[in-house]
Amino acid sequence: MSGSTPELPIVVLDALMPTAQRLVLNRRGSMVWEVEGPRGRHAVKVGYPIEATADWPAQPWTALAPAREGAVLYSLGFADFAYGEWERGTWNFQPWRAGPDLYRLWEPCRGPDSSVAPHTSVALGCVEALAELHAKGWAHGDVQPAHFIVGPERTHLIDLALARGGRVPEAYDFPFRGCLVHYEAPEIARSVLATGEAEPAQEADVYALGASLLISATGWRAVEYPDDAPRLVQREAVANGLRRAMKAPGELGKLIDAMLSHAPEDRPTIYEVGKALS
Repeated sequence: MSGSTPELPIVVLDALMPTAQRLVLNRRGSMVWEVEGPRGRHAVKVGYPIEATADWPAQPWTALAPAREGAVLYSLGFADFAYGEWERGTWNFQPWRAGPDLYRLWEPCRGPDSSVAPHTSVALGCVEALAELHAKGWAHGDVQPAHFIVGPERTHLIDLALARGGRVPEAYDFPFRGCLVHYEAPEIARSVLATGEAEPAQEADVYALGASLLISATGWRAVEYPDDAPRLVQREAVANGLRRAMKAPGELGKLIDAMLSHAPEDRPTIYEVGKALS
């Protein structure tokens, strides 16, 4: 993709007939556009394989991720979306979710000597979005602050390409190899270190949400390792439970501590988290 201006696949152009389009992201095997047209405002995701470099192994699965997410959206009963294949991989489009993400919304809390406390109503909105997914028997697998979009009416949990809990067509499926390590639960990290793969679980989602709330409220990761540490070192620190001595302010701090418990059975369920915040 380097060296050329990315373009939307023809099949997407035919379906959405854009009057305006903006490339939001193009990195690591994924392109995301914001598209406006007669059908409204949509997010368009296009996947392509990552070729091996000196710093990054080949990742052919990135080409399948948009279609896998489309299959998950179908299983969950979502509306106004579609997915399919293009010459280099797969694509999907879905409604555009407007609003800041959790990390951006809580930026004032992280300022030097800030007296702005993180609103529990925002945390509750994130909990409710994740609880909705868990109630349908699914685990997200990639919970992180950027995936909670705080809209004017509700919070949306986005990026479901790694979710597990229902049937996904074999042609678009691929193993779960962990997620962004800052938000990876210890049991996921241990499994990836041991076998290269893991199984997303709702308990791991609760841990990831706790880590997301902590870093959004304080600016600090839940686990301590050097900023420039290789991914293997990061994952080993997570697996070993090297928690940072950092708490979010107030009652939220105690709740996040419980969510970040090393053993999954010691964590509250997402419903218990919601009850505590209510």
